[in-house]
Formats: sequence, C-alpha cells, structure tokens
Amino acid sequence: MARIPPDQTQDEQEEDIVPWTAEQVRQWRESQPLLSMRRVIGVQVLVGGLLALVIGAIWGLSSAVSALYGVATVVLPAGLFAVVLNRQMQGVPILSAVFGFFVGELIKIGLTVLGLVMASRWLDEVHWPALLAGLVVTMKVYWVALGMGRVFYPQQANEREKK
Repeated sequence: MARIPPDQTQDEQEEDIVPWTAEQVRQWRESQPLLSMRRVIGVQVLVGGLLALVIGAIWGLSSAVSALYGVATVVLPAGLFAVVLNRQMQGVPILSAVFGFFVGELIKIGLTVLGLVMASRWLDEVHWPALLAGLVVTMKVYWVALGMGRVFYPQQANEREKK
C-alpha cells in the first residue's frame, strides 16, 4: 500500500495567518454598517401600503384591507421585536444576547401566526390571496434590505459618494 505524503501547503497556509490587532478589529467594525431596523420597518410599511393601494384599485376595498392586515401581521411583531431587542441587548453578555434574540424571534413568529389565525375573526371579509400577498411582500423587504446599501445604510452610501 502506497503512502500519500502530507500536503505541505496546508502547513504553510496556517503559518500565514496573523491575528488582528485591536485597532484593526475596530477599523473593520467601523467599515461594516449596522442595519437600521427602524428603516427596514418603515420601508415595510411603505411597500405594504403601496401594495394595498394597488390591490384596492384592482379588487376593491375589502381586498385592500386584507392586504393591510397581512402587512400588519409582519410589521407589528417585527416592530415589537426591534424595540425589545434594542432595549435589552445593550451591555448583555453574548450568550444572553443570542438567547434573547432567539426567544424574541420565536415570539415574533408566534405573534405572526396568531395574527393569521385571528384574521377570520377580526376581519369581516377576508381575501386570503390579498392577505398573503401583503404578508409575503412585506417579509421580502428583509432580503431587499441586505442588498440595497443606499436605502438601508445611508452613512455608508454617503461615504462612498465622497470618495
């Protein structure tokens, strides 16, 4: 049985790794923008409102109300989650912060599901396609937030324009 010699490049790569200094870490953190939850929720409300206007123009007022209800089932729990997260996570050990994040996310999902379950009781006439369109489009704003620096990270966009 032939033996394969160990790969020397792996050892060489490990030697090239140099730990960052505290100053390098600080500079890197400053270059990474923080996502503004306030902006994300504001854009969710704006996009959801526009969607409700379009749905209302096409299918009528009760469909627009259903779409707005779908928007609210996303925006209200997300807003509550953002407020709680901002207040409780300052100066907290990392494990507590991670645990708090997951518990808050679980509560947010539970409130969203509760809103969907209660739709038939709280709305006189539910138009499920409109409601689900409002829900899905509003949730997709999170993904758009990750890709659109100019809208959600205005300080970073301003710094790029100055350069």
